[in-house]
Parts: sequence; structure tokens; C-alpha cells
Amino acid sequence: MSTEDWEMEVLADKLTYPWDLHVMDNFIVIPEVIGNMIVIQDGQLERYEVQTSDPIVQDGGSGLLGMGLAEDFQESGIAYIYYSYRSDSGLENKVVQVVYDGDSWKETDILVDGIPGHQLYNGGRMAIGPDGYLYVATGWAHVEEYAQDLDSLGGKILRMNLDGSIPEDNPFRDSYVYSYGHRNPQGLAWNDDGTILYSSEHGSSGQDEINIIEPGNNYGWPEITGDEEQEGITRPVLHSGNETWAPSGIAFYEDHLLVTGLKGQSLYVYNKSAGSLDPIFSSNERLRNVFPYEGDLYLITTNTSPRADNPGDNDRL
Repeated sequence: MSTEDWEMEVLADKLTYPWDLHVMDNFIVIPEVIGNMIVIQDGQLERYEVQTSDPIVQDGGSGLLGMGLAEDFQESGIAYIYYSYRSDSGLENKVVQVVYDGDSWKETDILVDGIPGHQLYNGGRMAIGPDGYLYVATGWAHVEEYAQDLDSLGGKILRMNLDGSIPEDNPFRDSYVYSYGHRNPQGLAWNDDGTILYSSEHGSSGQDEINIIEPGNNYGWPEITGDEEQEGITRPVLHSGNETWAPSGIAFYEDHLLVTGLKGQSLYVYNKSAGSLDPIFSSNERLRNVFPYEGDLYLITTNTSPRADNPGDNDRL
């Protein structure tokens, strides 16, 4: 399948650096890194500034990033967001609960704060898993020690209850850490039957990764990359070698793993038998995330990112 095989419709074209999206019925929610939440309902777009306990800091690639919606969101308005803020220690990230009441988005509870932050390497993807727990991908914040340090929340995939407490069956006692040794993971998705968790991860120069996440496993950064091996470290199921996809959001459509590419400017599908990521669609834009819904695929761009070769003045859904 190639780009010519798709029918494309632009649903919104005045977005500024959107980072995540969720689609339900006639309702679409999109966070923008500057600190806004966009709601598109019945084709009408409204933009809300999220009211938070600390100001959201959009500095390079930091800001309002990932989002997860409660199962009963349309009744309760409860959602979970990951955002960057400035503390006495510098740039950090936090996971909070927010509530949308139809007129505003307000922070109502802090689940975790003090997650190491950086202008580029914050991770940021969030997802509520089939088990009902909240999973959060965090970046290494350009400090190599963080990813291998189990006492640091940087360079990890975290797992928590929806009230911010630590699940009793997490792999490390009294720790949010579910897996470690990550550099800058930005995608989380479970396979169609909810039994296997996949993650996408940015490498340093090439060596982007697709990983299968197992509780307690070490995924190697910065000890090994690519095809390198070391005892006690889990290798990726796929990596980009010296090329780069710059993978961000991922999702399953039926049994197909879809991966969005920023530098690669493509939507890819994981070809398990060939051991490759195959491009299947491109609009020549930086693709940040994909959300399958009722037979359609919803994509957001981040052409306005400072990492873009030629930053544009707007993004699209």
C-alpha cells in the first residue's frame, strides 16, 4: 500500500505543535505543547488554556505532551496529562489529573512530579493499559546516568494506579519503574488482544527502536544500541541502523502496528516477517501520532516543531 491508495481529509489546519490526540464519537481532544487543550466537537473547534498548579513551560520540545482519557471521560471529564514545568532544580515534568467540565480544563490532582526534564528529551507518551493502570514514558533528560538508575524517573516507562499510587505488582518494590534503560520513548501501544506492550524510542543518531516491553527489563541505553548485546539487557525487536525514522506515537489497527515518523515524515507499518518498518503513507509532514477509530486513521503533524528542517506556521489534523 502506498500514499496514493489513501483518501485524506483535513479536519483542522490551524493547530500549533499538537502532541497527542484521542477520538470518540464526534469528539476529538488534542493537547498543544504551549499548554492548550483543543476540543473538536461536531466539527467545531474550541481552544482552552489548561489551568495547572505550575505554569506549563514550552521550551523547545517541552510543554504539554501526552494525555490519557478516563474510560468514563464523556461522563466524568477526567483525563491525565504530562507536562513540563520549572522547579528550583530546573526543567521537570509531572503527571496530573485534570477535569474538563465543558467550559474549562483544570488540574485537580498531582500524581507524580519531579520527573527529569529537558528541552528535547522528555519522553511524554501516556496510555491507560488494558490492566487499568497508567503507563508513562519518560526521557533521559540528557543525563546518561538517569536511564540506568532505578532511583531516577528519567529514561523509564512508569506504571501507576490512576490515583498516583504504586501498584503492588510493579517489578521493583515501592517504585513506579516498569522498565528502564530508555533514551527518549514516545510511543506506547498494546497489541490487539492486549497482551503485548510495544514502545517506540528515539536513538541518538539513527538506532531508533521498536521494543516489546516486559516488566523489570533493561533496554540498554546508554550501554548498548542497535545490534549490540550485553548480558541482562533486552535488545529491540527492530532498529533503524544508521538511518532514522524519529518515531513518535504508535497504535495498533487490528493486528498491524502503526508508527508515526517525524524525520521520516511517514506513517509506517511494522512488517514482522521482513523485520522492517515499511512506509505506507506520507503527506511530507512530520507525523506525531496516529489514532485508529471506526475504520479511519487520525493523524496529527508537528511541522511547527523547532526540530523541523523548515518549521511551518501551522499543523494539521
